[in-house]
Amino acid sequence: MRAPQSVASSAAPPACITLTLEEVHDLSLRVLTHHGLSSAQAQAIARVITAGERDECHSHGIYRLLSCTRTLQHGAVVRDATPVVSDRGPGVVAVDAQFGFSQLAFEVGSKVLLEKVAKTGVAALVINNCYHFSALWPEVEALVEHGVAALAMTPSHSWVAPAGGRRPVFGTNPIAFGWPRVGAHPYVFDFATSAVARGEIELYRRSGRALPAGWGIDADGASSTDAATVLDQGAMLTFGGYKGSALSTMIELLAGPLIGDMTSSESRAKDDGAGAAPCHGELVLAFDPRFFSQGDFLEDRMRAEKLFEGITDQGARLPSQRRFAARERSLGNGCVQVPAALYYDVRQLLL
Repeated sequence: MRAPQSVASSAAPPACITLTLEEVHDLSLRVLTHHGLSSAQAQAIARVITAGERDECHSHGIYRLLSCTRTLQHGAVVRDATPVVSDRGPGVVAVDAQFGFSQLAFEVGSKVLLEKVAKTGVAALVINNCYHFSALWPEVEALVEHGVAALAMTPSHSWVAPAGGRRPVFGTNPIAFGWPRVGAHPYVFDFATSAVARGEIELYRRSGRALPAGWGIDADGASSTDAATVLDQGAMLTFGGYKGSALSTMIELLAGPLIGDMTSSESRAKDDGAGAAPCHGELVLAFDPRFFSQGDFLEDRMRAEKLFEGITDQGARLPSQRRFAARERSLGNGCVQVPAALYYDVRQLLL
């Protein structure tokens, strides 16, 4: 790990630390293995955390090492868990994560998912008994690289109130979709069905900033812009009112009871206030466009490109466009900027 540049005693401490992507990966790996995680589990997580920093998704970068280690200290995660794959039919593969983190389970199961979708046209990956903390875009991107469209969803802990309510029932319940493009970055969206990801509110609390209105409520259901109040006493809100609430319910059902796993409320009850990462399931669907086309697959792909052009030609931005631009900057510069306070907090995890 490269030491940060020293500064004169009279100078203000640096606001950010410059790290190469290799240093981000190395730091992540060192922290995770220091806390007892197996090499295979730690490598899978380090890859996702490095991707988060590379794409300037700071709430899913090294910041996540804080919650990962807290989850490991909780003792529920099986540090050397080896995912177990089972074949549930021509179009369904299931992976029991054995109460390890989700990243390794996805890497193992996605290989079988791609084999199945190449034969059936549509296939599902079910991940059970996993601890999940990361974004879903790395997963759908990994599948889209193979020419398939992909959809992923998962519940979390019940931090989010339904539209019109004041008590948390839903998780942040993210959903992600990816579509392979011709000669361009894939079309990818990944968003929580809450008004914002919980990690974003946690970053606001760390910085002492007031939240934008509409992100959360206090215990009485009144709007609140105080991050601590929303996180510790009140609830987050869904985006789009009843529409976001309905989507969140769908995700609870499809990635919970449908696959024989926990809802967000059940996951939070299992946690019992420990503050560990949510433990639940995940559903991933893959679609091979060649099976769905009426015959001219290439023409259909160009039809999709015309749709994207209709968006961008008028100055509108495609989802993930800023993230892909950040990726190009990070790869071009060979480094990323990490808040100094966060960097030193993460370094403390090695003590």
